[in-house]
Amino acid sequence: MSKTATSLFAKLESEEIAAGAPLAERMRPRSLEEFAGQQALLGPGKPLRMAIESDDLGSMILWGPPGCGKTTLARLIARRTHSEFVAFSAVLTGIREIKDVMAAAEHSRRSGRRTIVFVDEVHRFNKAQQDAFLPHVEAGNIIFIGATTENPSFEVIAPLLSRTRVYTLQALSNREILGLLRRALSDKEHGYGAEKIETREGVLERVATFANGDARAAYNTLEALVRAAAPGADGARVLTEEVLSAALQRKFLLYDKSGEEHYNLISALHKSVRNSDADAALYWLARMLESGEDPLYVARRLVRMASEDIGLADPAALGIAIAAMQAADFVGVPEGNLALAQAAVYLALAPKSNALYTGYGDVQQDLQKTASEPVPLHLRNAATPLMKHEGYGHGYQYAHDEPDKVADMECLPPSLAGRRYYQPTDEGFEKRLRARMEEIRAIKSRRPADSGKP
Repeated sequence: MSKTATSLFAKLESEEIAAGAPLAERMRPRSLEEFAGQQALLGPGKPLRMAIESDDLGSMILWGPPGCGKTTLARLIARRTHSEFVAFSAVLTGIREIKDVMAAAEHSRRSGRRTIVFVDEVHRFNKAQQDAFLPHVEAGNIIFIGATTENPSFEVIAPLLSRTRVYTLQALSNREILGLLRRALSDKEHGYGAEKIETREGVLERVATFANGDARAAYNTLEALVRAAAPGADGARVLTEEVLSAALQRKFLLYDKSGEEHYNLISALHKSVRNSDADAALYWLARMLESGEDPLYVARRLVRMASEDIGLADPAALGIAIAAMQAADFVGVPEGNLALAQAAVYLALAPKSNALYTGYGDVQQDLQKTASEPVPLHLRNAATPLMKHEGYGHGYQYAHDEPDKVADMECLPPSLAGRRYYQPTDEGFEKRLRARMEEIRAIKSRRPADSGKP
């Protein structure tokens, strides 16, 4: 076993943590009973809890948001099962280091000692790095525990994923975060229980809310809050709303612009607009922008919504979306965010129609199913005498010469004659378009059957 692995294991066994370590590290649970949340996995009689207690573990991937306890759980499993514990970092670990540790783990297994290999942020490991673990997982030399904030289906190679069980961890509730904060204030050995600290009503609740389900963020905020509170004459630190505002400049929102949460939030925005919920649309838009999303990405999606979900029910919607995109690009952040907010609310409140979207989709299907027929001769432009001699333009009717500006002339290929793709709804401006289309069909139906046929 490597020196790194041995030192980590010794640290787990001794449970000695430097006094100057961050609060989040000092308060890390040392038993399953101290572990907060994840009752669906670790409650009495739950599969993972039973596997740990019976020492019948297989390789696994812990998938969940930051601060939900993935690393802590992996360490608790190693401690509870008396296993060697080796942690890998995608940034610092190469193939050589992985192979060296795997060789040591194989030797340990033959000596009757088990090794748990913990790979934090496994989604950052490349394919070659992930491949290096495979033979040792298969041979049983190691128990592999990967931790990730990203969907393993997309970020973990299929062979490794098929040899592990995925456990989904949830963000901690405000109640659970609040319990951790209170425990930190009362814990005399690892927390602030030995100090004189008073909290004003509602302060811890605000810290729990700002943590957004992330225990590490909650501990870090509490630590900053305690440091920011100057001791009074009696030596007591008082945690107030004013001190919190000074210590916590802003809330750090859970977001990963390249990960699943990125797609979850844009989906929420799109569906809120589609459902005409202006309040929800404004919330999800702000959630993305305030988390650092590229405003032009949001703008492009608003343009898509204007065509897909509104279309000609409100022809102004597309123009407003384009104007918002240009304004956001011209003004920049943060002022340009208001232009996007204006567009999002307008799109949400606009009448809805997906007639253009479905009509275009029908055309796409027909293009796949039918032959690419040549353009009918009467629709071709006779640019040369030879082309005119070949029949180009023969039978074409100039619409402006017709009394109603509508020529009785088929403009689709013969195999698709009469096909209707765009079928406007009765929403907004499309109601007028629908009436116009019916008027055009009525005009054509009044013409003699052989009128103007090429």
